[in-house]
Formats: sequence, structure tokens, C-alpha cells
Amino acid sequence: MIRYLLSRLAQAILVLWAAFTLSFVILYALPGDPVAIMTGAGTGQSTVDPAQVEALRHQLGLDKPVPLQYWDRLVAALHGDLGQSVTNGQTVFSVIGQNLPSTLLLTSLALVVAVILGGGLAMLATYTRLSALRQVLLSLPSFGVSVPTFWIGLLLVQLFSFRVHLFPAFGNGGPVSLVLPVITLAVPCSAIIAQLLARSMDTALAEPYIETARAKGAGRVRIHLRHALRNAIGPSLTMLALIFGELITNAVVVETVFSRQGLGSVTAAAVQAENIPIVQGVVLVSATIYAVVNLVVDVIYPLIDPRIVTRRSTRVSAPAVTVSA
Repeated sequence: MIRYLLSRLAQAILVLWAAFTLSFVILYALPGDPVAIMTGAGTGQSTVDPAQVEALRHQLGLDKPVPLQYWDRLVAALHGDLGQSVTNGQTVFSVIGQNLPSTLLLTSLALVVAVILGGGLAMLATYTRLSALRQVLLSLPSFGVSVPTFWIGLLLVQLFSFRVHLFPAFGNGGPVSLVLPVITLAVPCSAIIAQLLARSMDTALAEPYIETARAKGAGRVRIHLRHALRNAIGPSLTMLALIFGELITNAVVVETVFSRQGLGSVTAAAVQAENIPIVQGVVLVSATIYAVVNLVVDVIYPLIDPRIVTRRSTRVSAPAVTVSA
């Protein structure tokens, strides 16, 4: 078990390094100059002295070779320093700390709603004996996956804000303002959960141990919840880490559609201004959240199915077979 956890921890560290490196490469590949954007030097209308522009570029470390900039940022990040915003001078941790709680609340609620909707839909589709109802229920996830997130948000705003006037369309105005953004984020993810769990349930219900349980007199509800679900939930549980990462990514779109303050809106503004420290900090924090959630799932998974650790231990520590004459 310890070896299993150490391997997962090493993978999490590798994910963080890859996210940091990839974000650095992509941001520096973008055309433009953050200092020129800050001072307006690239527009021809700037009144800033070119010497001051170069001094600012030196202060931000942007006059160094790119490999050296990467090394400096990596060493600083390892010491817990993600730098400062090039637009207002605030530390990256301060900017992220002010906006992270709002985004985490939004994505966490969306994940809970997605699990409830997707899990309930999959369980109902695999439990019902009405083939027509089953086909209808199983067709809903495909529709949910294909619909763009922003379109769902605009549709909900049009219907429940402008026509029915039931929920506010914009802003961070308390619990009521969370309803539409949460549903917007949850619908596509619940469709993924429903698809995966329904297929796993169908596979589990076709296994011989289900027939054995029926022969012993177990009812349909008991078979569904205790026998089939326990063996089918593994792939869906593993997918939750990926889904949570997708929720944080989609929060950029949702917070823009609903004009909510959070990491999404901060990221959109930082990309537009080529505020590299902020964008890289958001990417790194998002990758950290993803890695932590994935690590927690990896810890829980063996508790549900101990065979995971057993298989790995068997492959790693299988004794060599010697043949003696």
C-alpha cells in the first residue's frame, strides 16, 4: 500500500511540473510583450520614456534569456513564490486567494449536483424494466455532452432570469445567484458520469455473481445497490478527478457568462493582458487541486476494491522462478 501511495504521489508531482512547464512555454509563445501592453508602448500613443520601459522590463526579469526566466520562476515556485501581477503589483497568492473560494464553491457544488444527476440517471436507466424509458434515459447523456457549456448558461439565463425572473442573471449575490451557474457546470459533467456508470452497471449486472445473488434470494434493489454498484462505481470514481479538473476549466466560461468574480474571470483578464505570473499561478493552483483530488481518489479506490493494490503488488514483487537441474 505504501509503495502504491508513493507512486501516486510521484505522479502528482510530475503533473505539477508538467503544468508549470507547459504553461510557461505556451505563454511565452504568445505574440506580444506584457510590458508594452502595460505601458502602451506598442500602440504608438505611449508617453512613457523608453528607458523607463526597459527599467520595468529589467525589474520584472523579462530581459533575461527565456531558459533563465524559466529556471528563476521554477526555483521561486518551489520556494512558494509565484511572483507578482504585472498590472497592479499584487502578489499572485493574494490575487488567487481573493478569488479561489468563490470558484471552489461553484465547482464543488457543481460536482455534487453532477454526481446526483448522473448517478441517479444511470441507476434509474439500468433499474427500469421498460425498454422505451431506458432508451430515453440513456439518450439524455449523449445530448448533455454535445451541448456547449456557454449555450446551456445562456439558455438558463434567458428562461429563468429574463422570462420567469426566478434567479439573478449576473453577479455574486448570495446562494440564489449560484443556482444557474451550478446547473450550467453540472449538466455536461453529469452526462459523462451517467454514460460511464450506466455502462459499468450493465457490465456488472451481466456478471455470474449477480445470478448467484439472485439465486440466494436477493431483491433487485439489494442487487443494484450492494452488489452491482459497488463493482461498477470504480471507473466513475476515477473519472471524478478528471471531471473536477474540467469543472475548474469550464468555470472560466461560466463565470464570464454570469459575470461572477472568481478564478475564471481573473484568468480571462490576465490572458488578455498577458499577465504571465497570474496565468501561470492559476494554472499551477488548478493543477494542484486536480492532483490532490486525484490522489484522494487513488487512496479511496483501493478501499473499495482492494484488488487494485493486490494486483500491483503481485506484478512488482512477484518472485523469480528458478529451475534447478
